[in-house]
Amino acid sequence: MSVDRLRRTAAEPANSGAVHSRSLSRQVHPGAWWLWSLGLAAAASRTGNPLLLLLILAVAGFVVAARRGDAPWARSYAAFLRLGLLVLAARVVFAVVLGSPVGGTHVLFTLPQLPLPAWAQGVRLGGSVTLEGVLFALYEGLRLAVLLACVGAANALASPSRLLRSLPGALYEAGVAAVVAMTFAPNLVADVRRLRAARRLRGRTDRGVRAVLSVGLPVLEGALERSVALAAAMDTRGFGRTAEVPRRLVRTGGALTLAGLLGVCAATYGLLTAGTHPWALPVLAAGAAALGAGLALGSRRTVRTRYRPDPWALPEWLTALSGVLVGAALIWYAGRWPEALTPPVVPPAAPRLPLLPALAVLIGLLPAFATPEPPRSTR
Repeated sequence: MSVDRLRRTAAEPANSGAVHSRSLSRQVHPGAWWLWSLGLAAAASRTGNPLLLLLILAVAGFVVAARRGDAPWARSYAAFLRLGLLVLAARVVFAVVLGSPVGGTHVLFTLPQLPLPAWAQGVRLGGSVTLEGVLFALYEGLRLAVLLACVGAANALASPSRLLRSLPGALYEAGVAAVVAMTFAPNLVADVRRLRAARRLRGRTDRGVRAVLSVGLPVLEGALERSVALAAAMDTRGFGRTAEVPRRLVRTGGALTLAGLLGVCAATYGLLTAGTHPWALPVLAAGAAALGAGLALGSRRTVRTRYRPDPWALPEWLTALSGVLVGAALIWYAGRWPEALTPPVVPPAAPRLPLLPALAVLIGLLPAFATPEPPRSTR
């Protein structure tokens, strides 16, 4: 008996430390992750430099590897990377087969060109493939791939259900549709992995056309079951129930929300397009204010409560601020020195890594060190 008591006493400090470490871990607010990823995406949209784009991709991948949990939706980042590679390959193939808007003199090879009718002027099939055209397609495809990776990082780090709880009441119905759409890809990846593992356990191959066809039907069946369960849960929780508010407030809130959205879209276009637009920042501030007022008025119609709302503390501020700083720095830099962020393809030249934009992108690594580790499921 004394030996067992000594063993339990020796094990108590280790167990208490494990419980204490789990109590310190928590999930970061999903809105902070989305602001961080949107900042990286805005930075990627402002540059065509492949070195900067690969640096943004590396920053996003490092943060995902450091701070994602073990939930099914946290494993979707690899699927977005594969989708980005597919987009990149398709962009290059289309440039080779259909031609490129960028002319060049360095011909790599020549494909047989098919004659087209007169009404298809400006379109060609085959012909000369130049180095300049391939580089232009490669840079554009890499930009799209990095944008998809940034969205995939937000999907892997932010819980869709917790993001829905954080939305204003006026956007609750639209948020449900957006969350259902966002959870489609992670759930699809989880179903495919589960079914492939089941086939391997039965001694069957999980590669080839026949394996894909045999996996497709159970995946669709699982998606249908989730849809029915979601509809039943929404009906049980009284989804769509609204409060009685004056019609005047409803119309005012809708008008302010629409005006705010138009102002924010116009200002965002002015900030992201080439050149300087001094009207963009005032319009952005006015649009954000109108949008906030419209959402506040529209939230009065939604009758719902929040159980344990997610805190917005210092880690959330640092995460969101890091993404905003990365996007703002590259937007500002692109307006001052666009030639540094867009390497020329005519004539082709080796891209160079500008120092200041690269340092700005590295600010995006801050969430990997400033945020707590996500809680792990005990097994």
